Amino acid sequence: MQAMDYIVSAPGKAILHGEHAVVHGKVALAVSLNLRTYLRLKATTIGKVCVNLPNIDIFLSWDLAELKGLIPYALGKKEEVKHLDAELVKRLREFVGATNGSLDTGNMATLAFLYIYLSLFGSDELPSLTVSVWSELPTGAGLGSSAAYSVCLAAALLCASGAIPTPLKEWDHTARWCQEDLEMINSWAFQGEMIIHGNPSGVDNAVGTWGGMLRFLAGKIIPLSRVPLLRILLTNTKIPRSTKVLVARVKDRINKFPSVMTPVLDSVDAISCTCEKVLSEMTFEPITGEHYNTLEELIDINQHHLNVLGVGHPALDTLCRVTSAKGLHSKLTGAGGGGCGITLLRPETDSFVVQSTVQDLRDCGFDCWETSIGGPGVQQHAALSVKEEVLEVLNRY
Repeated sequence: MQAMDYIVSAPGKAILHGEHAVVHGKVALAVSLNLRTYLRLKATTIGKVCVNLPNIDIFLSWDLAELKGLIPYALGKKEEVKHLDAELVKRLREFVGATNGSLDTGNMATLAFLYIYLSLFGSDELPSLTVSVWSELPTGAGLGSSAAYSVCLAAALLCASGAIPTPLKEWDHTARWCQEDLEMINSWAFQGEMIIHGNPSGVDNAVGTWGGMLRFLAGKIIPLSRVPLLRILLTNTKIPRSTKVLVARVKDRINKFPSVMTPVLDSVDAISCTCEKVLSEMTFEPITGEHYNTLEELIDINQHHLNVLGVGHPALDTLCRVTSAKGLHSKLTGAGGGGCGITLLRPETDSFVVQSTVQDLRDCGFDCWETSIGGPGVQQHAALSVKEEVLEVLNRY
């Protein structure tokens, strides 16, 4: 192993504009959230592999001999893959006790780790190590928590296997990999996402890898080189929803009223493209109040469109009403039908307004955080650069 002890992190994601319309060939803009998942990998000499995931109460360890027995067939060391190794996935599903086809969150996280670990090290002597993960992201809220986890796993294990170099120099606080290495990280993170989700779009792991903002259209993902860092409130209504059901609902409505709904989809597409243009201007010109006025209007228009598409919810209406009373503008992000929403904060928004809005939303039974969008993708950290509370958790294991 190249490094004895290192820490990596990757951001969550939100959809700024284009959710649901993207399923029908329109542009979507995905952005990184400054809520991150942190992973610490430490080499050990105890002859075991240990995985600690305190967010979901998973604490596991295996003897190296036990894991080596999962790969008796020839498994060449791979640096990049396009397809899952079906035989290895089958063995691992049996190993974690998922023979009936159902996987809970803990099983899926375990399966993703073991798959990447064994795929990268299987042809060599398996290393003894401990991996501990702590996330600021809620699970199951459509904020890319599984992708951030997969990106962290890929980055750490690729470094540990020597497939990519460790970017952090002695004098650095944080460091990022070069484009070629990021592409390899993204490729392996997508493997983890396929294990967890079956048929992912690839957007979540791409945001976790590159950060910033990505343009997604007809299966093509284009990272945008420069975007401004925008302050937001992120609100989780804690209303569970099924993305599959909501996507089907939109499709049914489009089929029932094609002449009505097709222009709505076209308008959502135009919103995404207009927002992209404004954000691009904000990176090259002095930012003005007019830029924020436009972003706020686009948020309002898109939220109305999403209600027309049939993916609104009373809890999201409450979010919009509470924030509107404070002069702020909100929309759902992701699948809708509950889930999460984002609220844009202007640079001049008073801290008292922010704090009172957060409290009002929490009084509604929601979780709410002040954070930002557009920050960096996967990074390696020096221990001293990591938040104290995060480091305390990672040091515990």
